[in-house]
Amino acid sequence: MGVARLLTIQDKDLNMLRWTFSLVLLAVGGFANAADSWPQWRGLDQNGVVEGGDFPVQWSNDRGIEWQVELPGRGGSTPVHANGMIFVTSGVEGVNHLMAISAADGSVAWDVELGPERVSKHGKNHRKGSGSNPSVVIDGDRLFAYYRSGDLACVTTAGAKQWHLNLQDKYGEDTLWWNLGTTPILTDNEVVVAVMQTGASYLVGLNKETGSESWKVDRMLGAPEEAAQSYTTPLRMEVDGRPILAVLGADHLTLHDAESGKELARLGGFNPDGQRYFRSIASPVATGNTIVCPYARGATITTVDAKRLLAGEGSDAILWFRDDLGADVPTPAAKDGKVYVLRDKEGVVCVDAQTGEDLWTVELPRSRNGFTASPLVTEKHLYATREDGTTFVIELQTAKLVQTNEAGQGNVFTVASVVPIENDLLLRTPEQLIRITGQ
Repeated sequence: MGVARLLTIQDKDLNMLRWTFSLVLLAVGGFANAADSWPQWRGLDQNGVVEGGDFPVQWSNDRGIEWQVELPGRGGSTPVHANGMIFVTSGVEGVNHLMAISAADGSVAWDVELGPERVSKHGKNHRKGSGSNPSVVIDGDRLFAYYRSGDLACVTTAGAKQWHLNLQDKYGEDTLWWNLGTTPILTDNEVVVAVMQTGASYLVGLNKETGSESWKVDRMLGAPEEAAQSYTTPLRMEVDGRPILAVLGADHLTLHDAESGKELARLGGFNPDGQRYFRSIASPVATGNTIVCPYARGATITTVDAKRLLAGEGSDAILWFRDDLGADVPTPAAKDGKVYVLRDKEGVVCVDAQTGEDLWTVELPRSRNGFTASPLVTEKHLYATREDGTTFVIELQTAKLVQTNEAGQGNVFTVASVVPIENDLLLRTPEQLIRITGQ
């Protein structure tokens, strides 16, 4: 344990050698399983699921921790990793930072500054927010980082800036009431960012190589006041082999062509009474062609068949709707036709993705702290991390809570999701990064 030290020149040379060797392995054979790489928020398939591995079940601050390091500044972004390096963002003394952290010992390999921080329209950050809540996205030897300030940058995995621009300078100042939450996603040629707010809202695709605009489509859908504001992350999926983007927010689900951004289909009706404050935070998730859409500040879930929506069936594409189940902030996980909904306070409900019927429910201990982080599902367990840093482990086969774990010191108010790395777990608090082995 302890504060991560700066690497010496010798350390950097050795790490660069290891990094180069890892890139060669990646080019030749790819990753053995998803835990060898977690390239974006919610994982490779954006479903909060990791295949393979035998992950820790029990740990504490005194046991089962490989390392626990303090990070400079403050941030809420979920860590991503590949090839032995972990990437996180943070705000340090009013400046946006992107850092590479050694997975072996938690030391800082490099640290890049990417423009000044910016607080919310209210003049201060929400307790759950920071200028650095969006996660980094990994694309081979490139990283894409996005911040509340509007700064979007491409940086190599060795820490060299490729390009850097500010979306708000380019397209207009954002009008979100609270801190930015949406994370960029990647298509074959573009990095895509959704800006959904009161006023000019859009989806934009920027060339990965240069940062130049490839396409931009308006997303002005007439949602009232704060309901027009969305903090969700777009979902990339395929329908009959065609890559599409599913975007939830402003009282609508829209489907777009992944290569041009063109809107292909639209479904409204998520806010039939015109509530003024239905801002959306939990993102959509998919299993097969089924898109699960949490909405109404955690009061509803609407599940849509993407193929039928693309075919023009409109509301007939809705598979099921429930107004007795939902999640306001945590994005559900989805695996093998099952959807795992982590409710903001009460616990976890597993439902059938096709019918919406409950398969099992696990109540979790009540607390003044709720759940902001999204759940992680492995082959054997579901991990749910509460805002006080407590992680509950639910056994999937028996649908029982099998372990309650605490980790982190000082300010442990946790909004980042737990992440698998090899056979371990990563937990990020606002000021710390922890590698959990359970050994």
